[in-house]
Amino acid sequence: MKKVSYILAFISLCIFIIIFTSFEKPMFVKMDQSVTDFFYGNKFISAFHYIGNTKVIVTTSLILLIVLWLRQRNFRGMLFVLLSIAGGRVLNQIIKNVVDRPRPEMVDQLTSFSFPSGHAMLSLLLLFTIAYLLSEVVVSKKNMVFVWVVAILLTMLIGLSRIADNHHYPTDVFAGWTIAYFWFIICVFWYEQRKTKFNKMKK
Repeated sequence: MKKVSYILAFISLCIFIIIFTSFEKPMFVKMDQSVTDFFYGNKFISAFHYIGNTKVIVTTSLILLIVLWLRQRNFRGMLFVLLSIAGGRVLNQIIKNVVDRPRPEMVDQLTSFSFPSGHAMLSLLLLFTIAYLLSEVVVSKKNMVFVWVVAILLTMLIGLSRIADNHHYPTDVFAGWTIAYFWFIICVFWYEQRKTKFNKMKK
């Protein structure tokens, strides 16, 4: 992992902390309202919320684990997936319960807490984990760039879908993205350290 990724992870953590401590301040409340007004009701963006559903995340994660097990025997990769996605899910629930933020007011609103967005957080972790593991086997730099671009675009659209549906405040989504990226880099660091240690033991 390049040094710039660690720098971005630190910046992401700082942004998350700012949002975490300030989302009730007038500046952020005004931003939430402005961004929501812009995206609310966008049916194209709204459709992407299905990709971030818990069932889709769990099913895709299980398929990924099976592929890593049967096709590659990549047990460190399997632990990486569990640490990133399952660990991210636990982290999301812990933060939700600590912050205890109600969702935006609307008819038939979801009853779970709002901050940070689980869709935004878990979709980033899933898509970035897949992209990272693919980057280990994809030889073409052009194809690798394509994989990451698709992962980033899907992550953005899934997060924005929660704003378009008014199930989350924009600050919930931004917080989900930033803390998810920070957690993802921690998981990558662990994975690469274990991989380096294993390669040294083989020599």
